[in-house]
Amino acid sequence: MCIKKVSHFLLFLFFTSSLISQEIKKGPVYNYARQIVDTLASESMHGRGYVNGGDSIAANYLRSEFNKFGLKSFTGDYYQRFSFPVNAFPGRMSLNVDGKELAPGKDYIAFHWNPTASGKYATVLADDKLVQNKRKFKKFRRQNFGNKIIIVNDTGKQTTELYDLLGNSLNAKAIISLENKLTWSVAQKQNDRSLFEVVRTSIHDPKEISFDVEAEILPAHKTQNVIGYVQGSEYPDSFIVYTAHYDHLGQMGDKTYFPGANDNASGCAMLLNLAKYYSSPEHHPNYSIVFIAFCGEEVGLLGSNYYCEHPLFPMKNIRFLLNMDIMGTGEEGITVVNGTLFKKEFDKLKEINTQNNYIKDVKIRGKAANSDHYFFSEKGVRACFMYTMGGIKAYHDIYDRAETLPLNEFENLYKLITDFGDYLQH
Repeated sequence: MCIKKVSHFLLFLFFTSSLISQEIKKGPVYNYARQIVDTLASESMHGRGYVNGGDSIAANYLRSEFNKFGLKSFTGDYYQRFSFPVNAFPGRMSLNVDGKELAPGKDYIAFHWNPTASGKYATVLADDKLVQNKRKFKKFRRQNFGNKIIIVNDTGKQTTELYDLLGNSLNAKAIISLENKLTWSVAQKQNDRSLFEVVRTSIHDPKEISFDVEAEILPAHKTQNVIGYVQGSEYPDSFIVYTAHYDHLGQMGDKTYFPGANDNASGCAMLLNLAKYYSSPEHHPNYSIVFIAFCGEEVGLLGSNYYCEHPLFPMKNIRFLLNMDIMGTGEEGITVVNGTLFKKEFDKLKEINTQNNYIKDVKIRGKAANSDHYFFSEKGVRACFMYTMGGIKAYHDIYDRAETLPLNEFENLYKLITDFGDYLQH
């Protein structure tokens, strides 16, 4: 072969070996995880929230998978039922700027505690220049904007004065806050004023804005945690617990839903892969293993808090709990919340990773009330929370989609968790 042909051949071998390597990495665990993420993040789940029964549709899917693996149930149907109030947006959702309709989720979000409201109003601007002119800003604060919409533009440098306007609307019909990124959430009550966050580049010196929002308080939304277990062969009354929340933000109006692929269809994918693993005869555990999919995490850790107040077996019998949330990337490794509190378990997890070179890094973090492990550790349970780092930055927005979630370290992370699980079994 000539040198040119040899170089082309070597290039071909390199890319072929890379593809083979990727195929090996994308084995049964990855494939099942992809199926779960694609399903839970699909439009048919309505964002796994509180419009069109999205959370119940997702719960039923998880329950069917638990049943497929032959998991036992504490309640007979895998459900632990509870309820809570929540503000939902089931219908109308529009925001027009000088006659141009903005795209919900992409250009703007209605704040999660917004009430039902509509109207068309002239605008008034509050920005850094206004704040810097103290005399002018003082005069501005004394005005009544009952027939106006205030646009708050901090130009990316948040000031206390402008931030306070978001909470004190000066009787304005609505407040619009210009933002670089939209991040939605869920509220349990409605406020008496309307607030919108709008992407800074989607709006330019507007003169007139109209909006129409339909909101509905659900005073006692009925939902459920989904719980199954594999009974241990030697220590059936001692439990290792794996948890992940399955709810997400749901819908903002009848046309916009939040897929929640990374947050937290990915954690559910790991939960179900672990359920599949431990339910197989060759991996039958010595200690009982419980799998809990929580609802209400996005509303304030409600499902895990409810469980901790109504446990299905003695909390003191939990040997260890691992909570999994945002498991879809991992280029920069993982972080373990409560690692400083439970250093023995953290050190073992890090040791297993170092020995096998599964993922780039295992970082330690202290106590934080940022996911469903929290109320367990507050009750004295040895509990940690694991999440992946790196890769896509989509979070609490319409871009957290299945098709853009790589799951690139999923199989290696699965191996790390099952190896750690083997350690917990002894």
